[in-house]
Amino acid sequence: MNNRSQSPASSRQLLIANCWPLAADSWLLTTMPNLGILLSGRGSNFLAIADAIASGEIPNARIAVVISNLADAPGLEAARNRGLNAIAIEAKGRKRAEHDQEIIATLQAHQVELVCLAGYMRLLSSGFIQAFPQRILNIHPSLLPAFPGLDAQTQAFEYGVQIAGCTVHFVDEQLDHGAIILQRAIPVLPTDDAPTLAARILEQEHLAYSEAIARVLSGEYQIIGRRYVQKS
Repeated sequence: MNNRSQSPASSRQLLIANCWPLAADSWLLTTMPNLGILLSGRGSNFLAIADAIASGEIPNARIAVVISNLADAPGLEAARNRGLNAIAIEAKGRKRAEHDQEIIATLQAHQVELVCLAGYMRLLSSGFIQAFPQRILNIHPSLLPAFPGLDAQTQAFEYGVQIAGCTVHFVDEQLDHGAIILQRAIPVLPTDDAPTLAARILEQEHLAYSEAIARVLSGEYQIIGRRYVQKS
């Protein structure tokens, strides 16, 4: 990808950037982009996204499909209760590339244009990321680049930070590494322990993810090097 790339404009003008090589025209001309949600658990961030779409906080978008690598993920049942397409594509005993390819095919079959990881506890293969370049978002419960990986809230608490928070970022081939779209920060209170801090960070995640999706779908930004730059 070039160091400087331009996002699709909100007016859906035909501005095809190098970071959107796959089906660029269809994305730019879509008036209601399709989101695909990947989750492994209860899907609280997915539910916050669904609520934000319903309320108009994320305008002109719809959730086309919710996919989990676990058949018993509570998030799937929550999706079905909302009348959404919910599909289990189990990973156990399968090679990562093979499993990812089935998910890619399912997302493409549902014409998904933006993939949102919402507590999806598997690393994506390079083939997956290449299938949706600069079209995969993730939320992480720390102020990246601090505390990547698992149990970020506990990492932050045990390190003794005074400020914690969450980060929404594009997904690339490195762990918790892609360009940062936005961050929300909270103070670590004297009364906090790791679970209470995690719960307060989660409240910020629910706000941050919806705001980040709306920003990306607006197209009013550029990625310059690693920097997400909002257009004035």
